[in-house]
Amino acid sequence: MHRRISLGRRSLLGGSLLAMPALWGARPARAGQDGPEPVDVELVLAVDVSRSVDAEEMEMQFRGYANAFRDPRLIESFSAGPIGAIAVTLFTWSDWNIQEHLVPWMKLATAADAYRFAAAIDAAPRRTHLYTSISGAIDFAVRLFGQVFEGTRRVVDISGDGVNNSGRDVALARQEAVERGIIINGLAVLDRSPPPPGLMHLPPLDEYFRDRVIGGPGAFVMVAEGYEAFEPAVRRKIIREVAGRAGAVMERAFA
Repeated sequence: MHRRISLGRRSLLGGSLLAMPALWGARPARAGQDGPEPVDVELVLAVDVSRSVDAEEMEMQFRGYANAFRDPRLIESFSAGPIGAIAVTLFTWSDWNIQEHLVPWMKLATAADAYRFAAAIDAAPRRTHLYTSISGAIDFAVRLFGQVFEGTRRVVDISGDGVNNSGRDVALARQEAVERGIIINGLAVLDRSPPPPGLMHLPPLDEYFRDRVIGGPGAFVMVAEGYEAFEPAVRRKIIREVAGRAGAVMERAFA
């Protein structure tokens, strides 16, 4: 059963659409009096909802992210860190000025925490927009860090099925993020059908992500051969991101 998808309107407040956390019961974390709380990783999940993503494909994305946080192997990976906790948030993106912060920052230290985060993704609204601004998504993600938590690593997990066609040059956005110590990883969802005539000159999407989107120490691209392969790909990707260098070994072992 798929949720109804609606065409979102552009926001007039800073170009960002903010969903109400009360809609799904997740309470946004707040920084304490002593400043941001330390965690092993601050992980921002950035989900493509441009018009190339239809209702069924969008549901596959949301279900893939939610089920990843129900995977006991992911729970094992974040509980085994030096601090034993990570912080995660999720937003969707499309046009240069359209980002919707759907799931606020949540601390994950136990299986129950992970299940609550998964439930928040399940309950989040599904809305689609128009263009594909990876640069806008990166810029929005950068502003989310350091508000509540202070991660040993700061990672943006950005998924998409198209190239940047709205907003500023994505390579400039990447450069500024990397200069702030942020790692950007990519999940490229490939469509093997021939591209439209105007896009024949573009490289394959995984190469585009590798050359222009990802950045920072250990940055990588994960590939999904269509949205049917999205769930296992995003699961492996998040395990690798949370576990750091050890995650590459874990990802191979759990594939």
